[in-house]
Amino acid sequence: MTDSPRTAADRCYRHPDRQSFVLCQRCGRTICPECQTPAAVGVICPEDMKEQRRTAPRSRASFVTRMTRSSAPVVTYGIMAVCAVVWILQVLPVVGGYVTTSLWFAPVYGSFASGDYEPWRMLTSAFTHSPSSILHIVFNMLSVFVFGRVLEPMLGRVRFLALFLISALGGSLAVEVIGSAMGEPLQAVVGASGAIFGLMGGYFVLARKLGGNVGPLLGIIAINLLLGFVVQGVSWQAHVGGLVTGALVALVLLRTRDGRQRGAQIGSLAGLAAAILVAAAVFPVTL
Repeated sequence: MTDSPRTAADRCYRHPDRQSFVLCQRCGRTICPECQTPAAVGVICPEDMKEQRRTAPRSRASFVTRMTRSSAPVVTYGIMAVCAVVWILQVLPVVGGYVTTSLWFAPVYGSFASGDYEPWRMLTSAFTHSPSSILHIVFNMLSVFVFGRVLEPMLGRVRFLALFLISALGGSLAVEVIGSAMGEPLQAVVGASGAIFGLMGGYFVLARKLGGNVGPLLGIIAINLLLGFVVQGVSWQAHVGGLVTGALVALVLLRTRDGRQRGAQIGSLAGLAAAILVAAAVFPVTL
């Protein structure tokens, strides 16, 4: 496997040794995470930020504003926090079992023909983990942190969240289709691993485009895919579906990278998510 050629368009204009995917929404120059300042739409470069501050009225920023302008991976932390809160609710006596069964996903919930159509579970299951094993959520959240702190600054918060959520949908679709084919329409699954594999798939596509060394990442993906097949109780279907979907999302982001293609990017991502939901709804799952 060879690396793709590195071009100036893939590198920060202020730090030529740093690869990046994000463009300044005002001037269109490539900027690395250190040079990005979140704006109302996308991010802007230091020069445009200085100009904006020079002309803006002086006022003390609110806590929310300071957080949105921070370079910290806020969405990554948010995903981890939601998963942690849900898991705490899952292990509570009396209500814990109800929380888990209300959020998990099984093939019958994705198909309209099953009579148990509850498509929101395709997403809620990604924020739900095994209440009987703390290691399940610990390892998944560690993976979210590892990939999130790299991908979120690279893509921007909204794109990163879209990658995570659409990958979760893709993982659930694979669980529905493959699980039904294997005669397991009632087999419930929980966990963020489908979305995490989507982060891996997206990172692989982006790293290849930016000319990075994807060998180690490819090894990590291969090992984790293999573990899904050999370790009992692991939903390899979600892993495969999330991986493929994450790669597709990254391709969409690459094709619509220019700020002038923002409408096309939103439409393409929304269309992909809708296509997954429609495919799940029309797939004939029967008990």
